[in-house]
Amino acid sequence: MKPADYLRLFALAAIWGASFLFVRLSVGALGAVWLTELRVGIAALAMLGYALALGIRLDWRRHWRAYMIMGLGNSALPWLLYAWAGHHLNASTMAILNATTPFYGAICAAIWLGEPLDARKIAGLALGLVGVTLVVGLGSIALTSGVLLGALACITATLCYALTTTWLKKQGQGVAALPLTAASLLVATLTLAPFLPAVPPAAAFTPAVIASVLGIALLCSALAFLLYFRLIAEVGPTRTLTVTFLIPVFGVLWGRLFLGEPLGLGTLAGGALVLAATALVTARRS
Repeated sequence: MKPADYLRLFALAAIWGASFLFVRLSVGALGAVWLTELRVGIAALAMLGYALALGIRLDWRRHWRAYMIMGLGNSALPWLLYAWAGHHLNASTMAILNATTPFYGAICAAIWLGEPLDARKIAGLALGLVGVTLVVGLGSIALTSGVLLGALACITATLCYALTTTWLKKQGQGVAALPLTAASLLVATLTLAPFLPAVPPAAAFTPAVIASVLGIALLCSALAFLLYFRLIAEVGPTRTLTVTFLIPVFGVLWGRLFLGEPLGLGTLAGGALVLAATALVTARRS
């Protein structure tokens, strides 16, 4: 990898790690539905404008099924779940739980793609389960029913990522990355829009809330996708996947710096186990 590639990789991890910070800063005022709708809506406008400027067609007739599945399962539902979890969990905990995505990806790939679950991957899954238990049960926040439900929401969101990614590998061949991103964000926007009147924002749009919404939409969604696809093109998907290891580091860092979140022994130990488990699950060889 070139120095510029490393720079993009760390920038992507820092941006995606900040998404949990932005959730915590804005979900209390907006609620989960409004926050998610603004996130996907603003990002959709940015990505559609970018695709239009490049003269790229979305080709809805040919790829509508992929756009629907990715819009619902890879954007609308998981981001709504993370936004709701932000009412109960701190940014550090959400960032660490997000690192469990490869676990479910390995299970889904074994079931639907025929990729074997060898001893190394099984050990990684077991180690990850212990890590998640430590993060949730012995973390820096008191264990309540809200915390448990918030953790379940995050884990369900990562399962959504794994399911949709596995489906895309098996059924979505030939769908270009940029049209898929733009169209799926538009699908997510249209899906959530009917629910907005039923759950109005709880507070006014303060400058901090507006900045957080713009940050999570333009930086963590639109710009992050562009960096992600650029990395895949430059260094391949396997090396790009190492961003999974870096996101929790930045998520914990931003939560500590900007929200003053405490770092309990359970959070640190559990987070280390989750990252080690991710390494076991995603490594090509022992």
